[in-house]
Amino acid sequence: MRIRPIDTLLRWSLRTIKALDARDDSLRLLDPATVRCVLLVSSTALGDTVLSTAAFAPIRRRFPAARIVALVHGAYLPLFRHCPELDTVLPARGGWRGFAGLARRLRRLRPDLALILHGNEPQATPLAYLAGARWIVKLPNASNPFRFLLANREPPVAWAELGHGLAQRLRTAALVGADVTDARMALPDVAAATTAVDAFLDEAGLRGKPLVGFQCGASGRSRMWPAPHFVELGRRLLTAQPQLGILLTGSPGERDYLDSIARDIGGNVAVASGLPLEALPTLVRRLRLLVSGDTGTMHVAVAVGTPTLCLFAVSDPATSGPAQDPERHVVIHRPCPDLAIGTKSDDQRCIARIGVDEVFAAAVRQLEAGPR
Repeated sequence: MRIRPIDTLLRWSLRTIKALDARDDSLRLLDPATVRCVLLVSSTALGDTVLSTAAFAPIRRRFPAARIVALVHGAYLPLFRHCPELDTVLPARGGWRGFAGLARRLRRLRPDLALILHGNEPQATPLAYLAGARWIVKLPNASNPFRFLLANREPPVAWAELGHGLAQRLRTAALVGADVTDARMALPDVAAATTAVDAFLDEAGLRGKPLVGFQCGASGRSRMWPAPHFVELGRRLLTAQPQLGILLTGSPGERDYLDSIARDIGGNVAVASGLPLEALPTLVRRLRLLVSGDTGTMHVAVAVGTPTLCLFAVSDPATSGPAQDPERHVVIHRPCPDLAIGTKSDDQRCIARIGVDEVFAAAVRQLEAGPR
């Protein structure tokens, strides 16, 4: 995280304001019965926010009378505005753009408590404080330059102590007394999305076919299995099981890339990049299997119960792999000696080492196992 002059100025300004703040933010004083508004911050990538949904129901149960407001990345707002545990979902842009205006808007909501489930610093913690929250909770807290604003200032906890991203969200919720036993990620079906998916599958001629999804894109090419590998896998699956249909999922900006893969596979293949984002959970529920790298769509599949075949190289499945129902998911992991964990680059050398033979065999085994 690069520290800029604005970060330093804000940090020292808030230190002064916090020193004059007479409110006691000890978590032992947090009474759920008096909490009127809870702010949940999960304002980063799609998969990050899907992981955060596991905390929604426990937090709702802990604060049944409170208004619960979620702040999510603006691009993904349509996907989360239907979550039944949330009363309001607001868009975040990230960075400093619009920071002051967003802080004013949140302050009008008068949140008593802010839980930062996943948010980038140096904006997330100051934003929660400027919104007026008396209690602000975030993990990890060890390297947070605004740790002095947190109600859980001590003890310092680093990412390495938290394990999987899902565990990090649930530990954050547990700090305010939420019962996270058996907590699960979840995304609702929406009636309009069901209609859109049915119409798309009818037009593509795939309605009623057993479907396999290929998530070909990712946040960086180092996490993307190469296009020729997907082409060969698709051809072999359709040859072995001609009754299958293959859906290529991705963003509208990846349409040309996905179209080229679909043309090279041929047969019962369709590109689903034009559907609205809120239709993604419904579409992924229709799949018998999703083949994907470390992507948001992979986490959507895990959340809705669709089996996945996950291809990992530069990311660690122990921290970002399938987070629930392990019996439904297969992970092929080729640790990368050339690139650091978490790298997002154009270097596909490592993930390309995962061979088509291995992925095809794993896919066939999962398809033959049937629904679980």
